[in-house]
Amino acid sequence: MGYTYREAGVDIEKADKALAGVADVINSTHDDNVLDDVGGFGGMYRLDVEKFTRPVLVAGTDGVGTKLKVAVKAGDHRTIGIDLAAMCVNDILVQGAVPLFFLDYLAMGDIRPELLEEIVEGLAAGCRQAGCVLLGGETAEMPDFFDGEEYELAGFAVGAVDEENIIDPGEIAPGHKLIGLSSSGIHSNGFTLVRKLFFEVHDYSLDDYIEDLDCQLKDALLTPTRIYVENVLKLIDDYEISGLAHITGGGLPGNIARIIPGGTRAVIDCESWQEPEIFSLIQKLGDVEAEEMYKTFNMGVGMVLTAPAEAAGEIINRAENLGEEAFLIGEITAEEAEDSAPGVELC
Repeated sequence: MGYTYREAGVDIEKADKALAGVADVINSTHDDNVLDDVGGFGGMYRLDVEKFTRPVLVAGTDGVGTKLKVAVKAGDHRTIGIDLAAMCVNDILVQGAVPLFFLDYLAMGDIRPELLEEIVEGLAAGCRQAGCVLLGGETAEMPDFFDGEEYELAGFAVGAVDEENIIDPGEIAPGHKLIGLSSSGIHSNGFTLVRKLFFEVHDYSLDDYIEDLDCQLKDALLTPTRIYVENVLKLIDDYEISGLAHITGGGLPGNIARIIPGGTRAVIDCESWQEPEIFSLIQKLGDVEAEEMYKTFNMGVGMVLTAPAEAAGEIINRAENLGEEAFLIGEITAEEAEDSAPGVELC
């Protein structure tokens, strides 16, 4: 008898059984706009046109970087799916989009049902937080690419916004204020540096209790990325929000510079909020310069809103009533040269 696909390392039957085992979790996120169950060649989602006048679809894709390695090292994959959903839906939120559906791509060397279940449960939880459905995805068994426990995870979110309601950062102007919404910690960026400092430069164990953090190291590092969708959409509905920035790789300087117009500068007061202790610890372990910290990590601010000065105080109060920690972190100023590149100043 000749060789089989299973002997080469890919067991389709086992993969099918594993996927069948998480079908109920995926279907639990579905609403009336989903037209088929899991297993089709493509997921079908009906756009509720009654909710939009001129709907514009907004799509985003992302991953969680080497935070995956921390999850593998800890043997805890329950929240990595929340991280993935957050990275994608927070990005499309920046344009004012309401997330509609999410798809994932998962690749591993060997399909392990218990691992798949943990990841998908996290994805479903993230989708529920974002108010969208987990429409489907791809699970690939690739024994020649992935050894041991490692895997790759990526996601894709699609949302919609009325064309007239798109958040247009071209409306950001000198005098507008910058409002920060707190992060839950590191979120999903900077983990290559984090792992270097904790596990190579210093010999920490994920089970170590860190007194300054009042928790085990693994709990601090695997705290899931915050999903801002529900509360920020309410703020968009109620106030004139001129711009939004999701603070990911590049930190506050890199991401705020992406949205402010040429000829302007964002001046950020770094003393206007309390940085989480995890960042102080990282900085101390690696003697990391403050500028490098702010270019690498969110430093406690996961989403930034810009708004006219007269509305800033009310927006902060409303955000806090919604359960957010919100801070007035800076303002937009005019550069002398109107055609100069946008800049960000930390002070």
